[in-house]
Amino acid sequence: MTLAIFDLDNTLIAGDSDHGWGQFLVEEGAVDAGHYRAMNDQFYRDYENGCLDMDAYLRFSLEPLRDLPPARLAELRARFMETVIASMWLPQAEALLEKHRAAGDFLLVVTSTNRFIVEPICQRLGVDDLIATEPEKVGERYTGRIVGVPSFREGKVTRMADWLQNRDWRLADASFYSDSINDLPLLEAVGHPVAVDPDDALRAVASERGWDIISLR
Repeated sequence: MTLAIFDLDNTLIAGDSDHGWGQFLVEEGAVDAGHYRAMNDQFYRDYENGCLDMDAYLRFSLEPLRDLPPARLAELRARFMETVIASMWLPQAEALLEKHRAAGDFLLVVTSTNRFIVEPICQRLGVDDLIATEPEKVGERYTGRIVGVPSFREGKVTRMADWLQNRDWRLADASFYSDSINDLPLLEAVGHPVAVDPDDALRAVASERGWDIISLR
């Protein structure tokens, strides 16, 4: 058994679940529409340009988890899965996961998006485990803060190192599939990096270094 690691957004699904969740909250009237839409779009542009202030983004994006009642959050997330995420589904991504599953590999998603959003997506994909940014909860309510290191850029490597403790796998033997230049630290750490429908910056790096480049679209 070897370790197959996957980014989620714009890799295993055809879109960004974090940005999509923000758009969905605006459409549902769950947040202040004008302000939230503008900030959500600006943070996403910063992410695409490789200059995202992750701490500022998390303060912004976790506010609805803090402010909305748990029952309302559960209702919104279920509808988000049925509408927004369903439209992002990629049969070729499911086929790739099945190929690794049939080979006996352990399937791990590592994503910077918070667990509240991505956990039901990863459950539907049938992966074995998930590393995500962890929103803090006290009782049944989210606090608007996170626990530990966000799994973003070098944070993905840090979180992977923590996850690998007391496990037999090594990153040198692992594959990692991603679309984003933000994932370069983890791509450089694994033995088999794969660029999936990559952004321009990652495509240039992958081409220069002879990494595999594939499409799941």
